[in-house]
Formats: sequence, structure tokens, C-alpha cells
Amino acid sequence: QVQLVESGGGVAQPGGSLRLSCTTSGFTFSSYSTSWARQALGKRLEWVFSTNRDGSATDAADSVKGRFTISRDIANNTVYRQMNNLKPEDTALYHCGKHRSPYWWSRDLRDYNDWGQGTQVTVSS
Repeated sequence: QVQLVESGGGVAQPGGSLRLSCTTSGFTFSSYSTSWARQALGKRLEWVFSTNRDGSATDAADSVKGRFTISRDIANNTVYRQMNNLKPEDTALYHCGKHRSPYWWSRDLRDYNDWGQGTQVTVSS
């Protein structure tokens, strides 16, 4: 059974930082790419960041480029996302997802068929 569990969310001030984790199980982590998406209250799910299966390549939405980074710990089946210089518009429920096919990666959310429940990030002064 595929599982993805996000953690690390919380409240941060504008300009602050948070580190999110996505711990996975039930599949061969090193064979599948992962993505992060977020959903603000009343808005649609928005793609944020993707990384290929070994973390050697990443792709980020323009809204977070230069502020968010992603890394993968293959030994612990975990994806980390460091968020710096947070802005109020980053407030959302953040989810991590697993690509439907091994060895492929993309920024299209339709390519990701397993998602975690999410962790809430609130940026407010």
C-alpha cells in the first residue's frame, strides 16, 4: 500500500523558513519521481515543485524559484522541501505526490496518482 505522509508545516512570519518532509512507503522510492503541490483556501491545487527519482534534476514554479529547494533522502524514503523567504501568499495546504510511472517525471499533476493528506503552512505576521 502506497503511503505518503507530510510533516513540518506550521506558522511562520513573512521572511521566515520552514522545512517540510514527505515520508513514503509501499513502493520503490528510488524509482519514482515526486512532486509538491499546494492548495490555498478556496483555490485549486497548484503545482509547486518536482524532482526526478534520484534528485539530480528539479523543476519549480516561478512563484517559488529561488526560495524553495527540494532534496531526496533515498536511504530513508523521504523527500524534503526547504522553504525560505516565505510570503503570505505561500499560505496553503501542501501535499506531496508520487508519479504514476517509474523513471518518468513531470510538472503535470495528472501524472501523479498517489498523494498525501497534506501539511498546513501559514505565513502571517
